[in-house]
Amino acid sequence: MQFAHPSYFWLFLGFIPLIAWYIIKQRNARASMAISTISPFASIGRSWKEYVRHLVFLLRLGALACLIIILARPQVKDNWRTTSTEGTDIMLAIDVSSSMLARDFQPDRLEAAKAVAQKFVAGRDGDNIGVVIFAGESLTGIPMTVDRSMLLNYINSIKMNILPDGTAIGDGIATSLNRLKEGKAKSRSIILLTDGSNNTGVVAPVMATDVAKELGVRIYTVGIGTNGMAPTPVMGMFGNIEYEPQKVVIDEGTLREIADATGGKYFRATDNKVLSDVFAEIDRLEKTRMDVRHFSHTEDNYMLFAWIAFALVALDLLLRYTVLRSIP
Repeated sequence: MQFAHPSYFWLFLGFIPLIAWYIIKQRNARASMAISTISPFASIGRSWKEYVRHLVFLLRLGALACLIIILARPQVKDNWRTTSTEGTDIMLAIDVSSSMLARDFQPDRLEAAKAVAQKFVAGRDGDNIGVVIFAGESLTGIPMTVDRSMLLNYINSIKMNILPDGTAIGDGIATSLNRLKEGKAKSRSIILLTDGSNNTGVVAPVMATDVAKELGVRIYTVGIGTNGMAPTPVMGMFGNIEYEPQKVVIDEGTLREIADATGGKYFRATDNKVLSDVFAEIDRLEKTRMDVRHFSHTEDNYMLFAWIAFALVALDLLLRYTVLRSIP
């Protein structure tokens, strides 16, 4: 709480002469009566009213104090303030093709990617982040937002079979670029996670890369997959998913070209720890300073003191004309 006119608190100095006047008045206001002896009154003690007779004066001082506080205008104040923070626009493009179920990561590639992506998002305060998923086609899961809870919940809910199978890397980049065009940050980037090579889609990776370069969007490409063989999902004889060792094939050449052409960087993640380290490095690389304006609102907050003053005045009147009534 703050006060719009704190200079009114100087009025509290007026309490000094008021208190002095009251003390002097009380000393000179004692009633007297001439009698021959006071022995009949010797056994009579003091009434409780004598102890509380000063309460009326204290109530008046309290009401006056509340009035002074009201004049000072107590306020709950918010305002505009500008702070400098680090932020950027980022789109996460996550491959959800069936090969992402390969178990060279724990528990599989997709779940490992989701875990590190969630950790990355949770640590990026001030950023606009969105999520695109792609397989045979691409789909915007979450447009750019600062709502961390929404992002984390969506990433956690990503499953397979949402899109036709395949790996449309170009489409994933193109959809991400469409979302980044809406952003206003000076720094814009795409983090592309995939475990294969482009084999379908409408937009060729080269074309999408050229557009990203024109828009000034950096692309960080991450190839997910161990070196050598990996337990890879295949369709079994009875339509069930089985895992067979298959050679890991990632089009690292294309992914590296995409990153280099746009000013990004290519990473190869061969296990959970390396994947986590990759995101940590991207987190360090993708920083920019930006000014953020915060709005705050000012509102007078004097009603409590007004009600207290009203209650004190009412109690003063009640006592003065009832139990503490005096006869002149």
